[in-house]
Amino acid sequence: MESSHTVYNFSAGPCCLPKEVLKKAQDELLDWHGTGVSVMEMSHRSKEFEQIIQNAETDLRKLLSIPDNYKVLFLQGGASLQFGSICMNLLKDNKKCNYLVTGSWSAGAFKDGKKLGDAHEVIKPALKEYTGVPEFSTWSVEQDAAFFHFCDNETIYGVEFNNFPYEELKDQTLVVDMSSNFCTRPIDWNKYGVVYAGAQKNVGPAGVCITIIREDLLGKPTATCPTVCDWEQHTKAAGQCFNTPCC
Repeated sequence: MESSHTVYNFSAGPCCLPKEVLKKAQDELLDWHGTGVSVMEMSHRSKEFEQIIQNAETDLRKLLSIPDNYKVLFLQGGASLQFGSICMNLLKDNKKCNYLVTGSWSAGAFKDGKKLGDAHEVIKPALKEYTGVPEFSTWSVEQDAAFFHFCDNETIYGVEFNNFPYEELKDQTLVVDMSSNFCTRPIDWNKYGVVYAGAQKNVGPAGVCITIIREDLLGKPTATCPTVCDWEQHTKAAGQCFNTPCC
């Protein structure tokens, strides 16, 4: 029975999903397109599920105009798992990495960066309150770092970039967490090496992290990178499903 009222969740966790999307999922839950099986039960190696993944990638590429030289992965573990995966895929030859810490999520990424590499916090002294971002002229950026990580919009404290210094950082490989504003605006892909986003904010249910990687950054995992965290392994797997994906 449908509830007589609707509750809108604007918290930093799972977001509101369109009612028509939820209803369609409800209608197709027991029988996916006449297959006689739920999408939550079917094999991830089946042609039906491979088609689901392919359609999702095709639609996303069209929506965001993602170039052919970027790989699109639907990974488990949410955006938080990528904090470590980023380091294990990009720090094979150069352990140095820059982090712009402007809130809880970029702070979490920096925490993992310190464990896995020579992580450098560009704002010094570190911010005590996440209420804004100091002028770029005050930043301390390691020019020879393997990447520069930042979070485009911090959900908990609300710091969002409207005028990010792309030109000043044009020689850096930018890695950006877009979990909170993914799919809300066009993306200039020429500016980024890696874009990742937890799906639950704007795209779908919790659990999936959409990770989009420029091809030249693949195939360089550290020696201790677990196979399941190696981005290239996912691109080579059948249907780009290295293991059983989230439903």
